[in-house]
Amino acid sequence: MTTPGQIAWQHAGLAFRLLCIDPVGLGGIVLRARSGPVRDAYLEGVGQFDGGTLRLHPSMTHEALFGGMDLAATLSSGGIVTTPGMLSQDGLKLLTMAERCSSDRAAEFARWLDETGGPLIAMDEGAEPGETAPPALSERLAFHLNLDSVGRLEARPWPRWDASAARARLADVASPKTLINLIVGLAVRLGIDSIRAPLQALSAARAHAALEGRDEITEADVEVAASLVLAPRAIVLPTPPEPEAPEPEDSQPSQAQKETQIAPEDILVDAIQPYLPSDLLAGITGCKSRGAEGAGAGGKRKSNRRGRPLPSRPGRLGSGARVDLVATLRTAAPWQGLRKRGNGPVKVLPSDIRLKRYEEKSDRLVIFAVDASGSAAMARLAEAKGAVEVLLGQAYASRDHVALVAFRGEEADLLLPPTRSLVQTKRRLAALPGGGGTPLATGLRMSGELALRSQAQGLSPTVALLTDGRANIALDGQANRKAAGEDASQMARWLRAEGIPSVVFDTGMRPEAALQRLVRELGARYLPLPRADARALGQALSHELGA
Repeated sequence: MTTPGQIAWQHAGLAFRLLCIDPVGLGGIVLRARSGPVRDAYLEGVGQFDGGTLRLHPSMTHEALFGGMDLAATLSSGGIVTTPGMLSQDGLKLLTMAERCSSDRAAEFARWLDETGGPLIAMDEGAEPGETAPPALSERLAFHLNLDSVGRLEARPWPRWDASAARARLADVASPKTLINLIVGLAVRLGIDSIRAPLQALSAARAHAALEGRDEITEADVEVAASLVLAPRAIVLPTPPEPEAPEPEDSQPSQAQKETQIAPEDILVDAIQPYLPSDLLAGITGCKSRGAEGAGAGGKRKSNRRGRPLPSRPGRLGSGARVDLVATLRTAAPWQGLRKRGNGPVKVLPSDIRLKRYEEKSDRLVIFAVDASGSAAMARLAEAKGAVEVLLGQAYASRDHVALVAFRGEEADLLLPPTRSLVQTKRRLAALPGGGGTPLATGLRMSGELALRSQAQGLSPTVALLTDGRANIALDGQANRKAAGEDASQMARWLRAEGIPSVVFDTGMRPEAALQRLVRELGARYLPLPRADARALGQALSHELGA
């Protein structure tokens, strides 16, 4: 019997063979695997790539990766002397520790992939769910592989294989329009909103057809491409199509006709179900941009004294910042032939001065805005409390600040200002009663004011709103459902204009149209969890906040 680990290993090998056939169209692979014999066996297999492999690291300098000016040669010769970077060499590029790639470096790799097409294998060695390769980089790589389920004995060596014959057939492989539409429909059903994914799936289907010796892609090729490219990026579970109205009895089709009317898209959805991410309901895959902040990391702040080094910027002496001597000399070197030599070997002008910059992380604040109204209490207030308690333990471990805002009746209360006290927060949460109206706008206003105050104190706030969205109390305290909805929309637009990130959890028994509008006005992530328990809700919120 074939085990899940063997299936994952076979898919990993097939993805590499398809990459060898069409490295430009597929870009590369995001390889999620910890250091060990399984990853070593895979890297030994990819060493068969034509031209060999070349290891890179995100902390390498821009000049080492992409090339640049040779400072010593330029100063000695009086003319600009450039050196090529490692990415200009032939072969397969292996980016180690891709989860530590900064957004700036990921953008540079993304531009290189757009210009050259790769190929690149980004090795994601993150230990936590939030430690992943940057989306700007992973979106341009067709295959997202996870080898965590592969055992050491299941990682068998690959036989030697020559891709030249399949690569020669690739240009002659035709793509029927019906199958192209099928790939796009699958991407829509899985909630994938990037145009790159269906394009990469089409490239994978063409490469698989060339591998099998066909001159036209078939549904079998589309199924392989969907399981390798589309399924790992799914962010929603595919739902069955709406049933159509019954036809008159005299026009009812036969059983054979019904079987032939089953859409190929539905068949492929069933076929790729086993390859959907196991953490799909937790909202991990592709939900928001995450870099390598790790647990408890807040927003980034520019500094001139400490933190991770950033590219230098023009500046003036005496501003309190440190001078980047090497960057200053690089700026001045090309102009030495036009400048009159002074007493020293290099003449530096004020416009050449470059100052050092650093990036440091602020502490994160999670503001829980909990709907404790009567409608929420009848729905799932107890589960919302349990979810917050689960996350409080995680926040304590990652040293997050936590605040608790509850709204019920005609007002909102700040039950707990920003704190790291686990015991005190749990005590306030357990004592929170339920009942009364839903002053949603008041709760949003208090959460926004608290977020702005915390920003002024150097924190990075995020509002986690747990509500069913059935607002019925306006800002002035009047019971007016229409005015309450308008006030809530106004507060939501204000929060979005202030740049405060938010996550909305629908704790109602059924979706509310008013809550959907509120989510759009907030610009927030929406997670409907009608059947989740407290722990699942807490885990989903943890992943959404990048923990």
